[in-house]
Amino acid sequence: MPAEAGTECDDDDTGPRTSLRHGFQKGSAVTIFHPLRSTTAQPPAAASATQTTAIDGKTPITAHRPRVEYFDTADLTGTDAHGYVHSVEDCHATPWGLKVTLRTPAPPHRYTESWLLPALSLRVTVQHAGAAHERDQAHHLEIGEITQVEPHRWRAVDHYLRIEARNGRAPRMSGVDELLAAHAAGYVDSAQTQRIIEHGNAVVAGIAAHGHNLDRWLAGHKVALTWL
Repeated sequence: MPAEAGTECDDDDTGPRTSLRHGFQKGSAVTIFHPLRSTTAQPPAAASATQTTAIDGKTPITAHRPRVEYFDTADLTGTDAHGYVHSVEDCHATPWGLKVTLRTPAPPHRYTESWLLPALSLRVTVQHAGAAHERDQAHHLEIGEITQVEPHRWRAVDHYLRIEARNGRAPRMSGVDELLAAHAAGYVDSAQTQRIIEHGNAVVAGIAAHGHNLDRWLAGHKVALTWL
C-alpha cells in the first residue's frame, strides 16, 4: 500500500493547516479526516474478491473485502481471513471483551496479545519479546466489528483503519487509502465508510483528550486491559 497522510494529534501547532490529501485538516489539537460528503460506489464484479483502484489519481492499490477472523474459546483456536485454523495460547472472555494470546516464533517478538472490544468496535494489540512490558510499548488499534456469534465463538471484522498509540505521544491513524479503495470498489457503502472514519476520528480525539494515554481513555469506558 502506498504511503499516506496519517491522522495525528499535535500539541505544538499554532494554527490550522490543510492538506489536500483526502481532506485532512490540521488544527491546534487534533488532525481530523473529514467523512465522505457524497460518493457513489460501483458494485464489485460478482466473481472477484479484490479489485485494483486508484485513489486521487495516485498509484492504484488493491481493494479487498473486509477481512474476517474467528476465535474459539473452547478449542483455543483462531481462524484467519484465509480460512486457516491455528492454535492460540490463551483465549478467554471478560466482561468487556475477548483476550487472545499467541506465541510468535519469529524474533524479535515472542508474544502477540489482542483484546477484542465489542462495545468500542476496537481491537487492541501489543507485541513483545517476553512476559514483561517494554517501557515504550506501542499499542496497535484496529477499527472493526466484534461480535460473540456463539457461546464459545467470536468474530472480528476488520474495517481497514489502524491507529498506533504510544503513551505520551500523538496517536497516528493509517489505512484511509485502503478504506477508500474498498468503498470505490463497492465493498463498503458510503454510510458505512463515513461511520468508520468518524469512529476512527473519535478514537484518536479521545486518546488525545486523555493526555495521549490509551489506558486513561479506556478507563473512561470502564475497560481495563491486562498484558503479560
